[in-house]
Amino acid sequence: MKIALAQLNYHIGNFENNIQKIKNSINKAKKQGADIVVFAELAISGYPPRDFLEFNDFITQCNNAIENIAKECVGIAAIIGSPSKNPKKDGKDLYNSAYFLADGKTKHIVHKTLLPTYDIFDEYRYFEPNSKFETVEHKGKKLAISICEDLWNIVDNPLYTLCPMDEMKSQQPDVMINIAASPFHYKQAILRKEILKSNASKYKIPLFYVNHVGAQTELLFDGGSLVINKTGEVVCELASFKEDFKLFDLHEIDKKDKIISNHKSPMEIELIHDALIMGISDYFNKLGFKKTVLGLSGGIDSAVTLVLAERALGKEKVRAILLPSKFSSNHSIDDAKKLAENLNVAYDIIPIEAAYESLTSTLNPYFKDQPFNITEENIQARVRAVILMALSNKFGYILLNTSNKSEAAVGYGTLYGDMCGGISVLGDLYKTQVYELANFINSEKEIIPNNSITKPPSAELRPDQKDSDSLPDYAILDKLLYLYIELRQGPKEIVEQGFDKKLVDRVLKMVNMNEYKRHQTPPILRISSKAFGMGRRMPIVAKYLS
Repeated sequence: MKIALAQLNYHIGNFENNIQKIKNSINKAKKQGADIVVFAELAISGYPPRDFLEFNDFITQCNNAIENIAKECVGIAAIIGSPSKNPKKDGKDLYNSAYFLADGKTKHIVHKTLLPTYDIFDEYRYFEPNSKFETVEHKGKKLAISICEDLWNIVDNPLYTLCPMDEMKSQQPDVMINIAASPFHYKQAILRKEILKSNASKYKIPLFYVNHVGAQTELLFDGGSLVINKTGEVVCELASFKEDFKLFDLHEIDKKDKIISNHKSPMEIELIHDALIMGISDYFNKLGFKKTVLGLSGGIDSAVTLVLAERALGKEKVRAILLPSKFSSNHSIDDAKKLAENLNVAYDIIPIEAAYESLTSTLNPYFKDQPFNITEENIQARVRAVILMALSNKFGYILLNTSNKSEAAVGYGTLYGDMCGGISVLGDLYKTQVYELANFINSEKEIIPNNSITKPPSAELRPDQKDSDSLPDYAILDKLLYLYIELRQGPKEIVEQGFDKKLVDRVLKMVNMNEYKRHQTPPILRISSKAFGMGRRMPIVAKYLS
């Protein structure tokens, strides 16, 4: 039996696009002599469709798409993910399903059993879990078809009370086929590979795994589809962050003893770099946006964002705006100009002093001789946002937000100022990771001016301001934040690891007190296991640690 894996970049709700991609791959697989071609979880709708699943019209279009594609499946079979209707009145109205198409029609429908409801997942909101376990027979082979999470209950501390493969193993399947939508984070590829290898080793049958690739707003899918032999060895790994297609002979899989791969194993920072570029590119292309603008300060965050934008969209689609105030240092302006020139990106210099003075002059009678404080600092940030958004409105630019995770965590940013934008590029990278990414970008030649990397970070909103005036050193802060946000450790656990108790209490209070700000920020491209946004759901009005 010959099995083809089609790793595609789908677009949620773009049925015409998704159908055409799938048909093209079916015809390609036919020409190469495939018996089965396999597509990803919810390929028809794109993943995650979220509350589109509550619209009957959306489900009707999914069903129509399946019927349309089934007509192509003559002389070949296809396994395709799509929602399906639950015929029973009891339970949820839908299943998350894998359709087995052959002979021009739907021959079998396999439903997902384990429905994740953690982090960014909320599948039980929409789907009924499967309770029937049967293999699918095709051309003399028994296929154990499952969907994503159905193979993940093999860890030491399982989330679920059953394993779908345990229910099917008595039927003596010849091969496992798993269709998935497994979002990227910088440790996920290694974890995912180990989980899948454990399944192949446990059940002693080969495994074919197809993942999504591409970005769906904040969720990034890295592809990396796999073929694993019955001893748990990776036979082939498809490309990361781009579409891919490969054909395999099931009979030959267990004879192969080395990885066939399109790439070497990358470093974590290289994965993050590639993921963010894909995230920016897909956000613009899938929404039909043509151009972007961002404020370029000469600091590390805006510098890294500009490089990623230029690599994702091309220099002709990126515009940098320098917005100096009387507190901006000359070297910051020079660093910003040098970076834009290094990238050959168009830039403008728009001083904010006149607008700032106009606003403060208007407000002075009402400030009643109060001294300069954070109010005036925030006015500067909001003046910059007004200018950037005015250019966005006038010319159709989408504003890129340049804030990082460290700042977002502790509220070190101005709401309706530097926190605005259409998409947050660095919002899931701690400041120390931003520096690491800058050094990676400069690994072959100096693109980001070295001064932007080495100078003490500063918002430059008052004389001689430094981030360290109000924040701990980022090397310390980021470790503390990681323990609290990603690892969900409490103050006692963090203190036991050597952190000062007063610092821990202060930082955790800052994180929790600034939840209201994060609820008003742009979508954040997710590269960690616990990003701000849909995967971290905290109450705003709460007392815990605040």
